Amino acid sequence: MAAARYSFLIPLIVGCTQFMHQFDGVSIATALPAMARSMDADPLRLNLAITCYLMALAVFVPVSGWMADRFGAKRIYLIAIVVFTASSLMCGFSQSLAEIVIFRTLQGIGGAMMTPVGRTIVMKTAPRSDMVKAITYITIPAAMAPLFGPSVGGFIVTYFSWPWIFYINLPIGLAGFLLVWWKIPDVDPEPRTKLDGAGFTLVASGIACLMLGFEVMGRGLLPAQAVGALLLAGALCALVYVRRARKIDNPIIDLSLLKTRTFRASIAAGGLFYLGTTAFVFLITIMLQLGFGYSAFAAGATTLAGALGSLLTRMIIRQLLSKLGFPRLLVLNGTLMVVYLIICAFIRPEMPIMLLLTILFFGGFARSTQFAAIQALAYADMPRALMSRATSFAAMAQLLCQSFGVGLAALTIHLSLLWRGGTTLTPADIATGFFMIAAAALASLAMFAALPANAGAALGPGAEDSGALK
Repeated sequence: MAAARYSFLIPLIVGCTQFMHQFDGVSIATALPAMARSMDADPLRLNLAITCYLMALAVFVPVSGWMADRFGAKRIYLIAIVVFTASSLMCGFSQSLAEIVIFRTLQGIGGAMMTPVGRTIVMKTAPRSDMVKAITYITIPAAMAPLFGPSVGGFIVTYFSWPWIFYINLPIGLAGFLLVWWKIPDVDPEPRTKLDGAGFTLVASGIACLMLGFEVMGRGLLPAQAVGALLLAGALCALVYVRRARKIDNPIIDLSLLKTRTFRASIAAGGLFYLGTTAFVFLITIMLQLGFGYSAFAAGATTLAGALGSLLTRMIIRQLLSKLGFPRLLVLNGTLMVVYLIICAFIRPEMPIMLLLTILFFGGFARSTQFAAIQALAYADMPRALMSRATSFAAMAQLLCQSFGVGLAALTIHLSLLWRGGTTLTPADIATGFFMIAAAALASLAMFAALPANAGAALGPGAEDSGALK
């Protein structure tokens, strides 16, 4: 496919369906108290609806690449949209804790297929010269969803009722299905390989244990010994899988992809950045609500400034990459992110609202720029035949790092509270969480700085204009 003929409607459609999946995962947190009242359930127990969703996402993401290769990416993507949309309808009809947990788990399975498979379609159809731009169409909606979710979710719960958080997916899902059917081309299946069943079991068990351990870490929901046992079991499953994957052909998660330097940097250094993406939304929401006394709706509306900043990324990221290249942009912009996160640790209620909004606006731009550049770097030198494996690998790593980031932030805040012997959270306690994710972002800079100056040049101005990647 020639670059001049490439339709950016393809990544835009994929980005919008991923926004639906990401938005739903965030906005439900705002609705939990209202859902608990209508179901006569404990809000803490209802948090299972969020945990099961994330677990289903993490467990089924690794197999999505294999399914796309075997049965065709477009077919699996259409099925994923149907599963996600239908389970959204059933979530809205739910009358009990058991029902909402079951249907949220089904939603997670649909979301697990949508995210990496949709990205695979874009990576296999976009010319290298347009790949950075295509990736921004995917990543910016996904980055904006956590910022829009709390405010829109609060508005829906306040002025309508909680089922509409799920019903809003119905027209989006229907439109997404029709647009995918009509506008997205078929991507031929890759040569069929046998599913690595044993590897999938190890990966799924390991991810489930690690995700659950990260989710409850620092929140007092399980005894410390149980959390430690979950993390240890997850680590052991991962270790056994790594030893096994080196000895077989076509493992479910292909560790040989890490031999590609740009992909390895995206996973390792990008993982440290991902620690802070979800944790930041968690921290800023707690800071505004518990530290400043904002309502849930007011806190969500304030974070919209970051969403507006994210839009700026789409306009200028190609120019930035053209002038600076991947390593310099990632280091310079990453430094801005570190400074931004440290500044967030010092925001206080008496800060003028316009100054706060300005800080959040530029922080949203820096965060989305880093996110888009990391995503693009992963595919810079990846052969076409390995795109499905790469997207599954990257999506799994991103989910784990984001889950770990929220758990680590919660643990850091809890330790700060214990250290000073307090019983009520203060802005100073929450600030420790910002310092933690700033340290993680700082650590990623050394890995990006070690990349050669021409890293990612395959996606630069002189990139080939063939739609079929090497």
